[in-house]
This record gives sequence, C-alpha cells and structure tokens, in this order.
Amino acid sequence: MLNYLASYGAATATILVLDMVWLGFVAKSFYRDGIGHLMADPPNLVAGGVFWLLYPVGVLLFAVAPTAWSGGLTAPTDLPWSRAVLAGALFGFFAYATYDLSNLATLRGWPLRLALVDIAWGTVLTAASAAAGRWALGRMT
Repeated sequence: MLNYLASYGAATATILVLDMVWLGFVAKSFYRDGIGHLMADPPNLVAGGVFWLLYPVGVLLFAVAPTAWSGGLTAPTDLPWSRAVLAGALFGFFAYATYDLSNLATLRGWPLRLALVDIAWGTVLTAASAAAGRWALGRMT
C-alpha cells in the first residue's frame, strides 16, 4: 500500500509542478489570447485542486499499475518503463482530447489551435506523470 501512496505522490507532484509552470508561465498568454473571454479571474482553485488530486488516480489505475504488476497486486513484472510512459501518454491524449474536442463541438469560438496544443500538452504531462509514478513504485518494491 505504501508503494502506491509513493507512486500517487510522485505522479501528483509531477502534474502539479509541470501544470503550474505550463499554465502560469509558458502558455499563460496563449490560453488568455485564445479563451480569455471564458476564463475565470481568479480561477476556481477548488475545482482545479479536485482535478489535480483525482487525475493522478487515473494515471495510476490506467498507466502505472497495469504496467508494473501482472497476475494481481503482489506479483511484480519486468515490463519496461516505456509501457507505463506509453500508457500514460495514451490516457492523457484521450482525456484531453475528450475535453478539447467536446469544447470544439459545443462552444462557439473555441480555437482549434488551442485544442491541438492542449491535447499535446495533456499527452506529454500525463506521460511524465506516469513515468514519475512508475519510478516511485519501482523504488518502493
């Protein structure tokens, strides 16, 4: 159980740090220029916090655990880390694509360029989070 808590902590910390840098510095004006008219000022930190606490659970369930264990929760496997990174990238791609493509379909003026960049970001962010979670899980076993 402690190994999964460490994995969750590493995945969560990775998402928090990278997303804060991305949203706060790297792409701040990109999002403001594209959807500034829709952005809350100040942002709803409670909703953001819930996302940042729940999303890593999905990373662990769908990317880290399946690539770290086979035959149950107690049988370690030697699957390469690249499987966790790939599974994380796919999870991120589909999660962020669901959000961005739904917005393209339902919100007037949602920029295609923003959707594509956001999907790419979600793919990279989630792959990095899965790598961190897998690393921590491996260190604890």
